[in-house]
Amino acid sequence: MRVELSDEARRLVALFEDEAGVTVRDCVVDEDHEQVVYMVKRGQMADAIGPGGQTVERVEEAIGRDVKLVEAAETPEDFVANALAPAAVYNVTVSENGDTVAYVEVAQADRGAAIGRDGRNIDAARKLAKRHFDIVDIELT
Repeated sequence: MRVELSDEARRLVALFEDEAGVTVRDCVVDEDHEQVVYMVKRGQMADAIGPGGQTVERVEEAIGRDVKLVEAAETPEDFVANALAPAAVYNVTVSENGDTVAYVEVAQADRGAAIGRDGRNIDAARKLAKRHFDIVDIELT
């Protein structure tokens, strides 16, 4: 699936790649939650975060918005689990009865982390899952 990036998203990708030295696979500018969500190449999450989160902090200062990182994955189940991090995801089941929906088992204590402040984490996960795996919704169980 081909993802089209806006000019602003391309500029933000270049900035993050220069700062972190990683490959960004996608970028979502989330105006509703004043954040930028970067999907980084699998295996590059530690470099994207930087020592003690320094890379993320520098980028947040440069762009004046919060940054969320999601690690790319080969399967939709792994991707949805990555997108809801730092929540502990026990299981992801993708159902294709009409629409494609991901049902996610999350520990009760981690539901808040999966949803995020004002729904920002689950909204970002939904946007990326739709763009990359045609998943129309993510539901926590």
